Amino acid sequence: MINVIGLGYIGLPTALMLAVSGNTVVGTDKNENVVNSLKNNRLTFQEKGLNELFSRAVENGIQFTEEYMEADVYIISVPTPYDKVSKKVDTGYIEAAVHSVLKVCREDSVIVVESTISPGVIDKNIRPIVNEAGKAVKLAHAPERIIPGAMLYELEHNSRTIGADDRETGEKLKEIYGSFCKGEIVLTDIRSAEMSKVVENTFRDINIAFANELAKICRSDDLDVYEIIRIANKHPRVNILSPGPGVGGHCISVDPWFLVGDYPGLANIILAARKINDSMPEFVLERIREIMELRGINDISRVGLYGITYKENVDDVRESPTLQLLECMKKHLASPLLCYDPMVKESIVERQVFSLDEFLEKTDFVVIMVGHNEIIEYSDKLKDKIVLDTRRCLPGDAYHL
Repeated sequence: MINVIGLGYIGLPTALMLAVSGNTVVGTDKNENVVNSLKNNRLTFQEKGLNELFSRAVENGIQFTEEYMEADVYIISVPTPYDKVSKKVDTGYIEAAVHSVLKVCREDSVIVVESTISPGVIDKNIRPIVNEAGKAVKLAHAPERIIPGAMLYELEHNSRTIGADDRETGEKLKEIYGSFCKGEIVLTDIRSAEMSKVVENTFRDINIAFANELAKICRSDDLDVYEIIRIANKHPRVNILSPGPGVGGHCISVDPWFLVGDYPGLANIILAARKINDSMPEFVLERIREIMELRGINDISRVGLYGITYKENVDDVRESPTLQLLECMKKHLASPLLCYDPMVKESIVERQVFSLDEFLEKTDFVVIMVGHNEIIEYSDKLKDKIVLDTRRCLPGDAYHL
């Protein structure tokens, strides 16, 4: 039996995929509301194909509980935030989960950490807990590699990395993950697995930072950054990304800080990239001010932010650039802007509305923070609005970064 610990954006799809692939699975979460919702066949977040997968998993006997179960394998998928002062990973949730697992697990069980962690966390933080408990369990790290909006496809098709203490444990886990994963499954040691995941997301963060810094440079010299990128990308070995309003989500915006915190003085480019990407919401605010002055807009209450999530067509708001922008305004004692997002059904910010028509009725100046399909489909409704398109997702005339 497999006990999946943590039923959030990573743990729940993983548990469901394991269940429909012939494994006996119990999903555990300490949040009573999450467990009760799943027991009553209600998903806790939206994702393409998740409803169908959930139904199949229920038919295959998946169970949900707040209790830790006796199992052969434990897969831990709990949050790993970072300390905003030290920049080091906060392993509190993982450590708490391991403590709970050790109270019920057998001697020969395997504890797999899927949560993203910095190199050395299992040896420094987790192994001592296991040793102190005196149980001969095996440890492994199999970092997740999926993104909201394409979770199920990526679970099935992306390659996976499994870091384990010995080949036998690695092969056992390879067989389990191979029950649903069609991508290559690479076996390595635990520290290499830890480092590889953090490096993947750091690489992406640095490339995004280059595009964002280029946007600032071009703006300062009245150049079209998108035209510059279009021409530069004609080179066969150049692939510059598009700039945006910032970086969100729980991977790219967080994981690079682990390296900054663990390797001070060495992670210099990584630190610079983080600072650049974290500065973009404030840069968007500066563009809003410039455009307001240019167009003679004095009433900021008529300015609205379209999009609260961190990327298009998902309901995930973790570390979203819009929330960062609103926090920046709060620090300057400014009133929040009107906000709307078709994917966010509950009130999470001040001055949030819940229909596109109401949003447009109350705005003269629309700032596109997220390129949801909705706004692309109904872009004609913006024809009489001033628009700052930070994602360059709309046809026609608009202001850009």
